[in-house]
Amino acid sequence: MRLTRILSNHSRFSRRTASQVIADGRVAVDGEVCRDPGLDVSRFRSVTVDEAIVQKADRAHYLMLNKPAGYLSATKDLNHQTVLDLIEPELRTCLHIGGRLDRASSGLLILTNDGIWSRRLTEPRVKIPKVYRVTTAMPITAESAASFAEGIWFAYEGLTTSPASLSQLSSHEALVTIYEGRYHQVKRMFHAVGNRVLTLHRQSMGNIRLDETLAPGQYRALSAEEVLSIQ
Repeated sequence: MRLTRILSNHSRFSRRTASQVIADGRVAVDGEVCRDPGLDVSRFRSVTVDEAIVQKADRAHYLMLNKPAGYLSATKDLNHQTVLDLIEPELRTCLHIGGRLDRASSGLLILTNDGIWSRRLTEPRVKIPKVYRVTTAMPITAESAASFAEGIWFAYEGLTTSPASLSQLSSHEALVTIYEGRYHQVKRMFHAVGNRVLTLHRQSMGNIRLDETLAPGQYRALSAEEVLSIQ
C-alpha cells in the first residue's frame, strides 16, 4: 500500500496533508525517515509519524512443511485432515499455501502469510523450477522425455506447457522439473503420453529444497537465505 494511503487511512491526515508530512521528513518506515509518498509499504513494515505508531509491523511467517500423503492442501475441510492441522494452532489462521500438492502427493509445501512473496513463488510466468520425484504405473519411455521437452498440449486451458525436463532414474521412476505449476500438471503430462503417476513427491521449488531432516508432517521456518532466494 502506498505510504500516503497508509497515513490517510490510519491517522488524522488527509491524502494531501499526508504528502506534505512525508515531504517534511516526519515519517519513518522501519525507523528510517522516508520522503517518498509513493513508496509501497507492506504490512510487515512499521510506519511512524513524529515517532507515533501509525502501522505496527506484522510478523512475516515462511514455513517449509514435509507434507505427508493423505492431507489436503487446504486451510480447512469438513471431511479430511488438511496440512494446517499439522501446524501449531496460533499460526493456522494467518497462513496460506504457496503452491499446492494434491491429497495423494507428498513433499515440499510452503506456507506463509506474505501474499506478494508467495505469488512470486507460484506465478507461472516467473518460471521458478519445481522438481518432483515420480513413480509411474508403466515403464517410462525416451519418447516421454522428448514430449516433455517440447511441451504438452493442455486442451482445457488451450495452451502448451513450457518445456520440462524428465531425468529417468529407473524404468518406472524419474525426476521431473517443471516451470509453471499448473493444476495437476505433472500427472496430466504423464497421462498425455499414455502413462499414470502412482506417487509424486516434490523435492524443491527454486532454491528452496526440502530439508531431509524433516519427517513427514514436520515443518520449520525458512532461513533468511531461502526467503531471499525468491525475491
